[in-house]
Amino acid sequence: MDLRIHIEYDILLFFSGAILGWCMEVLCKLVQFHRFINRGFLLGPYCPIYGFGAVLLTELLLPFSAYPVAVFFLGMLICGALEYLTSYAMEKLFHARWWDYSQRRFNLNGRICAGTLIPFGLLGMSMVYLIQPFLFRQFAKLEADVLTFICVGMLVLFLTDLLISVLTLVKIRSKADAIEGDSTETIT
Repeated sequence: MDLRIHIEYDILLFFSGAILGWCMEVLCKLVQFHRFINRGFLLGPYCPIYGFGAVLLTELLLPFSAYPVAVFFLGMLICGALEYLTSYAMEKLFHARWWDYSQRRFNLNGRICAGTLIPFGLLGMSMVYLIQPFLFRQFAKLEADVLTFICVGMLVLFLTDLLISVLTLVKIRSKADAIEGDSTETIT
């Protein structure tokens, strides 16, 4: 696969992961609170952490695909590190927390907890053995021009959303300073 196509597949993988992750988050909160809560920090229906996770898992774990146990533990490590670093960066940038595990056992600064690491390992295995191969087969069915058009269009929409969302969050950052714990709903 040439580099341009590889990058475009990763862009589509990013958006697939980001949109599916957003749907999962919203569905979980709908079941928990019986109402819609936008779990992302962007306006659109995507959570970039899931998109980055999908791409990272695919790029970093595929070389280990012959070793399922390694894929599982590396998936835990990669996703745990991504979740911790994302939580830290967003808190420093926006003075808000989008998730807080401090009430759960075996947490690290409320940013990650043991209870999420096993699902991360399973997610890593799912990405390597099921999701990425399925999605890449679907992406391969697209004509080159269509693939490029979709990628550019989604990137333009995403970057526009990112700019608007960041500018909005910067404006309300001072209000978030007064909130303790998970402040997603208040920010939304």
